[in-house]
Amino acid sequence: MFRQTAFGIALSTLVLASGLTTVPVPGHSSTNKPTHNKPLSIPSNQVAASTTAFNTTALEKSVFDKINRYRVSKGLSKLSINATITRQARIHSQNMANGKVPFSHQGFKQRVTALPIIYNSAGENVAFNQGYSDPASEAVTGWLNSPGHLKNIKGKYNLTGIGVAANKQGEVYLTQIFLQTN
Repeated sequence: MFRQTAFGIALSTLVLASGLTTVPVPGHSSTNKPTHNKPLSIPSNQVAASTTAFNTTALEKSVFDKINRYRVSKGLSKLSINATITRQARIHSQNMANGKVPFSHQGFKQRVTALPIIYNSAGENVAFNQGYSDPASEAVTGWLNSPGHLKNIKGKYNLTGIGVAANKQGEVYLTQIFLQTN
């Protein structure tokens, strides 16, 4: 569906790389087997593309709040935000936004093993979107409607970090890392 706006005709896009759960990592233990599928493109209604820069910190907080609201609604415990995990998630989102790495889970094992946190299992959700006024809501909605991402959101995790980055083309990249610690 196209919508005529003051900016012309705009196309909105949401792409998700399926949720990824870790394989065992030396020095860390995990009982989860990897789950990773091809990126999934989800069509949505069109909205006007905006030239407004996004407040990425506000988007990160929005994702965190939305995920915790969902978890509580399902009788699950809230996740705690961790600055070190957030730093790793931000780096990955920035690298994807800058074209240093492809939109993917590439380097996930390195991201989680670089964390100075002992954990039992880890997972990651990534999303890319463009043309939405609320990219955080679009990403979370996409994740909740995707079995692999939902598995991470509902997983037995207690820590999370969320990183959001946008580029000059208005593309917004979101990474959420999940950890289960002792």
